[in-house]
Amino acid sequence: MKYSSSKENYIKAIFHLQKSNESVSTNALANALQTKPASVTDMLKKLKEQKILQYERYKGVRLTAEGKKIALLIIRKHRLWEYFLVEKLQFGWEEVHEIAEELEHISSKKLIDRLDDFLGNPRKDPHGDPIPDANGKMPVLQQISLDSIELNKPMEITGIGNQTPELMELLQRTNIKIGSKLEVKKKFSFDNSLEIKMRNAAPFIISQFLAKNLLVKDEE
Repeated sequence: MKYSSSKENYIKAIFHLQKSNESVSTNALANALQTKPASVTDMLKKLKEQKILQYERYKGVRLTAEGKKIALLIIRKHRLWEYFLVEKLQFGWEEVHEIAEELEHISSKKLIDRLDDFLGNPRKDPHGDPIPDANGKMPVLQQISLDSIELNKPMEITGIGNQTPELMELLQRTNIKIGSKLEVKKKFSFDNSLEIKMRNAAPFIISQFLAKNLLVKDEE
């Protein structure tokens, strides 16, 4: 079934806000979508009728199994388009999110499956986020935040947590990217900032906020 762009945006937003089996509040959803709670309530009623979510007024909302599958397929399209824009059209990784927000609403499964094959079936998008497969299954990636690792342990950056334009610009300026190899050389207790050392570069300081949003794994 084809859903409107507006409905797809709601489904995806609920998926990202929903943790485990916890319900998502109407206000949290309104804030995420930058709309009025009354408008959210109207849309939730429509999605409930289509059995995409479970919704009780004042008790919040949760996606059904079908709703989660729809959300994952929307995310699949978004992340494949981001990969295409960066790898094939040479867009900067800080540029592609808004464009992919538009392209993710293309409904042709045949097109998306061919795009996936054309790109070589990538497992991760340019920001290191896993790409769901054609059946809506999300790969599980083993990664932790940089601020939690021990000193002098070689690590590789595999993902970015908070992908705001401001943070992506900061990464661009510091030349930190997916695949960068680094070590934490020192942790400063007064503000929890870190001194890091990247390959072929002088050590430099990053904030705790940035360290929490750099996802890493042991260097291979």
